[in-house]
Amino acid sequence: MEVLEVAQKKPKGKKIKNKMQKKMSPANQESDVEVVETKEDIKPPDPSLPTFSLSEIKNKQRRHHMFMKLKQEKRRIKIQVKKTRKKERDALGDKAPPKEVPKTIENQRVYDETTVDPDDEEVAFDEGTDEFSAYFNRLTNPKVLITTSDRPRGRTVRFCEQLATVVPDAHVYYRRGLALKRVIPQCIGRGFTYLMVINEDRKVPNGMVLCHLPDGPTVHFKISNVRLRKEMKRRGKEPTEHTPEVILNNFSTRLGHSIGRLFAALFPHDPQFVGRQVATFHNQRDFIFFRFHRYIFKNEKRVGIQELGPRFTLKLRSLQKGTFDSKFGEYEWVLKRHEVDACRRKFVL
Repeated sequence: MEVLEVAQKKPKGKKIKNKMQKKMSPANQESDVEVVETKEDIKPPDPSLPTFSLSEIKNKQRRHHMFMKLKQEKRRIKIQVKKTRKKERDALGDKAPPKEVPKTIENQRVYDETTVDPDDEEVAFDEGTDEFSAYFNRLTNPKVLITTSDRPRGRTVRFCEQLATVVPDAHVYYRRGLALKRVIPQCIGRGFTYLMVINEDRKVPNGMVLCHLPDGPTVHFKISNVRLRKEMKRRGKEPTEHTPEVILNNFSTRLGHSIGRLFAALFPHDPQFVGRQVATFHNQRDFIFFRFHRYIFKNEKRVGIQELGPRFTLKLRSLQKGTFDSKFGEYEWVLKRHEVDACRRKFVL
């Protein structure tokens, strides 16, 4: 009977140990550099940061408790650092370094060569001869026609009616299947200076075409975040028929300057301050936020504001020369997503 001898496998740890001994032999240690760690090199762990992931905790209540505890610890450290910095600034007095400005997308904006200088003679000449020069020279008064796409739903109709209470001398008409090319000559013949078309998708307003008459330009916006007066909390009473003031913020480039003048020409020249109503077009990161407020004097030094509605957000899609012509129109600017989204700090308005 043959006896088979089974060799016992040596544990892997010994092989690794032997290899490490060979590597750490005096012959191999001649080229090594001895590294000595000091107390300054060893940094204590940050108590605000967990040594493990909170997602590893299976119990939901325990996980929530640890998360709130971590959040409170971070807040406590933040307040302590803030107090320490304030004490240092008070101690240094005038020699204290200036406060650091937080970095935002707005203050890190890429410089645009078309930024408008108010003292530029070329810009002043262009403004004196553009399509809005007749309005700014007080030769015309704004008159707006507001209409919708074919077969509008109730929400779009109510939105148009509320826009007519914001813009003075605005009239709402239903298209009834008429093409815009047939509507524009009728508007010019009846003395309208603007044609505003509200488009909808799935019973919700989603677009606005604003055409300045009689020579253009025509602008297409995307509408989002529409809130009617009924949907707003703590809204004021219905707006009066007084002409509101107009505030235009952050329209700095040549394109933004043209869009700002387009909005300004919607309203009459002289606001009626008795009504205390303000229409604001605020541009931020190429999104135009519209708000309609009434300001209330609480005393001689304090003023409060009360939103009247509606509110919505506009995003510029295209700017076309002349009146509306979808086939043969000449476009001055068209939104190209692959160019605009390439840099988050680059804006066109």
